[in-house]
Amino acid sequence: MDVSIKAETVEKYKRNDKDTGSPEVQIALLTGRIKSLTEHLKSFKKDHSARRGLIMMVNKRRKLLNYLQLQDSDRYKTIINKLGLRK
Repeated sequence: MDVSIKAETVEKYKRNDKDTGSPEVQIALLTGRIKSLTEHLKSFKKDHSARRGLIMMVNKRRKLLNYLQLQDSDRYKTIINKLGLRK
């Protein structure tokens, strides 16, 4: 992920000026990486190490979403809607 894209994502989802590690920011960054890796795997179907990394990222995002849902369901619903994760 490009540094400028990462900075834009952090800027968009941060909760205050010094926030870089809140669950919302982490989920947004993981979502961007997951989308780019999914596109990569469409071209390179036999890249099993990238597929393993993708599965690990999806699992980590799921854990962060579960944590956020338990802590604050309003923030959970907001991030789900912003990122378009549920249909």
